[in-house]
Amino acid sequence: MIIPWVAIFLGMGIISCLGVLALRKWIVRKQILDIPNQRSSHTIPTPRGGGLVIVILVLVAILVLTILNRMWLPGAVLLVAGGLIAQVGWWDDRHSLSAPIRLLLHSLAAIAIIAGVGYFQDVTFPVLGTLHLSWVGIPVTFIWIVGLTNAYNFMDGIDGLAGGVALAGGIGWTVLSFLVGYGFSSYPFWIGLVIGAGSLGFLVHNWAPAKIFMGDVASTFLGFFFAVLPLLASNLQGKAATVGAVFMWTFLLDTLITFISRTIRHEKVLSAHRSHLYQRLTLSGLQPYAVSLLYIFFSIIAGLLNIGWIQNFPRFDYLILVGLPVIWIVLWIILRGREKLRLGSNLV
Repeated sequence: MIIPWVAIFLGMGIISCLGVLALRKWIVRKQILDIPNQRSSHTIPTPRGGGLVIVILVLVAILVLTILNRMWLPGAVLLVAGGLIAQVGWWDDRHSLSAPIRLLLHSLAAIAIIAGVGYFQDVTFPVLGTLHLSWVGIPVTFIWIVGLTNAYNFMDGIDGLAGGVALAGGIGWTVLSFLVGYGFSSYPFWIGLVIGAGSLGFLVHNWAPAKIFMGDVASTFLGFFFAVLPLLASNLQGKAATVGAVFMWTFLLDTLITFISRTIRHEKVLSAHRSHLYQRLTLSGLQPYAVSLLYIFFSIIAGLLNIGWIQNFPRFDYLILVGLPVIWIVLWIILRGREKLRLGSNLV
C-alpha cells in the first residue's frame, strides 16, 4: 500500500524538478534576480522565485481534492487565502513591497482562514495538560498564522534550509495524517505530501551552491500552510497546535529568540540583519549545507517525537518538553564557542 504513494511522491518530485528548471530559464530572461549585499550569504546575482512551482502544485492539489470531496467552503478559503499569500510574495520578489502592506495582506489571509476553517479552541501541551482558550483562541490563531508565515520567510537565508525543512515537515504531516486515520483523501495528507514532493524537486536546484532561490512567493506560502495544517487536523484535537509548533520548532525558536534579542538591543526588528542562529553558525565557519543539514535533522527528530507523542509512546511528552530546549541550548553553547575561537584567530 505504501509503494504507490512513494511512487506518487517521487513522480511529483520529478515534476517539481523539471518545473523549476523551466521556470529558472524564464526568471533569468525576466531578470528577477537576488542581488547580493553585505548581509547576503551569496556573492553573485541569483534567480529567485523558484518556489513558485511548489505553490502551483499545492494549489492544484487543493483544487482537485476540493472538487472530488465537495468541500467547497474550506477548499475555497484555502485557495483564496493561499493564493493571496503567494501573490503578495511574488509581488515582493519582483518589486519589493513595504512591510506594513505585506503585514496587512497576510492579516487578511489569516482572518479568512479563521472565518472559513476555524481557530484553536484548546491547546494540549506535553506533560502540562490542556489549556482551554475559548474566544481567546481567535487572536492566538491569528498571531500563529501571521507569525509563522513571516518566520518562515525570515529563515529562508541560506541554500537548502527552507526547502529542506519543508521536505521534512511535509513528509512528517503526511505520515502523521495517515497514522491518525485521515486516510488518503484529506487536506493534511495531500498538502503534506505535495509540499514534501515539491520541496524535494526544488532542492535539486537550491542545494548549495544554489542555482535558484525560493523567493518570498514560496517561503511565506510554506509558512502559511504549515500554520494552517494544524487547523485542518481536527482528529488531533487539542494536540494539533503543539504538533504544528513542534514540526517548526527550529524556525520558531530561531525567529523568536532573535526577535527578542534585537528588541532588547533597540534594533529595527524588521530590517535585514545576520543575527539568526543559522546565520551566525554560517559566519562561525560552518558551510551552509552543513547548517541546512543540521536544521533538517532536527526537523526529522521533531517529526519522530510528534509521532511518538500522538501514539502515546512513554516519555515522548518529556522528550518534547525538555529535550528540544536542551538541544537548542547545547547548539547555542557550541555556537558561542565557535565564535570565540573565530574571534581569537582573527586577533592573532
